[in-house]
Amino acid sequence: MIRLPVALGMARQRALKHAHSAVALPAMAFDSNAGEKRGRLEEIRPYGSWESPIGSADLVRGALRLSAPRIERGQLYWLEGRAGEGGRQVVVFARLSGSASGSLSGAREATPAGVNVRTRVHEYGGGEYAVWRDRIFFVDDADGQIHAGHVAGAALPITKGASQYADLVVSPDGRWLLAIEERPRDGAEPENRLIAISIRESDAGSGVEAIGAPLVVASGHDFYASPTIAPEGDRIAFLAWDHPDMPWNATLLEMVRWGDAGPLGQVRIVAGSSSESLFQPRFSQSGALYFVSDRTGWWNLMRLGGEGSVAVTTERSEIGRPQWVFGQSSWSFLDARTVLASTTIEGSDSLVRIDLENGSSRPLSTGFNAIDGVQTGEGWATCIAGSAHEASALFAWRADTDAPERIRESAPISIPSDVISVGVPREFASADGRTTHAFIYLPRSEKNPPGRSGERPPLLVKSHGGPTSATSAALDPRIQYWTSRGFAVADVNYAGSTGYGRAYRDLLEQRWGIVDVEDCVAVARALASEGEVDRDRLAISGGSAGGYTTLCALTFHDIFAAGASHYGIGDLEALARDTHKFESRYTDWLVGPLPEMRDRYIERSPVHHPERLGCPIIFFQGLEDKVVPPNQAEAMIAVLARRGIPHAYVPFEGEQHGFRRAENIRTAIDGELYFYSQLFAFEAPRPERVRVVAAEA
Repeated sequence: MIRLPVALGMARQRALKHAHSAVALPAMAFDSNAGEKRGRLEEIRPYGSWESPIGSADLVRGALRLSAPRIERGQLYWLEGRAGEGGRQVVVFARLSGSASGSLSGAREATPAGVNVRTRVHEYGGGEYAVWRDRIFFVDDADGQIHAGHVAGAALPITKGASQYADLVVSPDGRWLLAIEERPRDGAEPENRLIAISIRESDAGSGVEAIGAPLVVASGHDFYASPTIAPEGDRIAFLAWDHPDMPWNATLLEMVRWGDAGPLGQVRIVAGSSSESLFQPRFSQSGALYFVSDRTGWWNLMRLGGEGSVAVTTERSEIGRPQWVFGQSSWSFLDARTVLASTTIEGSDSLVRIDLENGSSRPLSTGFNAIDGVQTGEGWATCIAGSAHEASALFAWRADTDAPERIRESAPISIPSDVISVGVPREFASADGRTTHAFIYLPRSEKNPPGRSGERPPLLVKSHGGPTSATSAALDPRIQYWTSRGFAVADVNYAGSTGYGRAYRDLLEQRWGIVDVEDCVAVARALASEGEVDRDRLAISGGSAGGYTTLCALTFHDIFAAGASHYGIGDLEALARDTHKFESRYTDWLVGPLPEMRDRYIERSPVHHPERLGCPIIFFQGLEDKVVPPNQAEAMIAVLARRGIPHAYVPFEGEQHGFRRAENIRTAIDGELYFYSQLFAFEAPRPERVRVVAAEA
């Protein structure tokens, strides 16, 4: 029996006492694979234990991470990560048919069997592959090198050494391959630079080879990204930024003239400043350079002119995205006068056509509310998109039809329409007169009544990662896993989230661990006050930076009765000391520079306030995580053990930052459900690897 630590808040004490009081539940067996019940239901099930058609196995069976669509010579290419194959990523391709619908024929793998197409640059990767005619270039995770060959054929490395590569781009004439290189250095941070590799068909005609050593296009800045080449091959443009900035804080757009033998002249800055974030530069068919800038307070489309940059759009919407990974694309040229773009308004995406002459936009009637990977070419368009009733999928269509057709599903699971809980966007009053945003999902089931007499559902507050990121209301089977079992879910876009303009994003500056936490607390408190949820059964869950928000909420506030940290942060000083180069100075902006602000780091680190931590927590952690190393979770667990507070720790061998293997994804979600069941008075099956450590006060 779990005994109550004396320091638990009243809400937490009530929840734990409620969980271990005598509750008459029917005897039955559970199968987490399909959420099926065996045995006859004797009484109404309590919230949390509803019969659900969504099991953890359904979330990973055939599930794909779809990204990076490309169009080349009548073929559609895309990258898919397969949870059922240990998270392995492969490039897949198929021929676009001549029909107006945009259907495909004969999808197959473009990369060699067994290869995992992945880059570790910035740890988050992106831009792992590029295609040009029948050639393919990709980074092989086994050696970190760029491999080249013919599509669906053999491939050989064209780089060597200890460097890692990302953001691959081929020149229009196929003679050059651009890439971001990350070179390790003894006793120092790795060096990032933009390189160009001269390439040609091998003499044997059976592959692709590099000519000589890579040329350095640009170096000296701490980071580079988003290379693009003019149609005539005479100019290369790219983004750059330096510590302590992140690309969504301050970015420069640089350009260099290019000739047959490489760079001509010096690199020069053409746009950007210390207070302006730029995103995705691209050359038009006529050679004009376009890019996205937030100088208006919103990420709008700009064009480089003779006297500087000119705004194409001036909307209160966002075309840009936070560049956590390389190779992102939210817009693309349809023709010389028109752009297809994904714009975000109040956290919801839509596809629009933008007239480059007058800046006007026309929305497409797609029903999408989350869109990524916008690409066009050869009269076709493609993107990765989801809606309130359909999970994210790959779409392609003839660009003159405005009728996207589903090509590949990310989640083949079929969820009955009368089970789907649709996220409702809401605004909530938060601290200091601030307004915060969240998508609210109420419990929904096709078979289960609303619960026992007088019972209200438990609430799971989700705090997204980043923290400069955002959540959307596109159908997410993982959220439906909870709502179909009787949980309410609040997916919070707290202060600092993208999609609401620069001013909202900047609310997080120097205030991480405060405003994000206050917003999550405000949403939970409001829903409890409205009577939508049980105020004694409030839980919060998050991963990475969202895990930090979660741990702060559980430590510094007494509203949540339980929580789950997925590779979350408990010690800010350790994060700044141990994390990788890309984020090594991010905390300067989020919290303050070290060592000057060390007191602030200690003040906001849950691990340093054990006397305030009185809440049961479950931790899930990849043991090869270099972004948030395992010592973060282990330090928090030591605190809970000393305090005698119920907890659980589930480490995963071979996992990095975020879980890719099917069995681990299943364990994490089933384990979190089981953990709450022990506290919130309902039954759930216990995964084999999850054990709650009982506290003996």
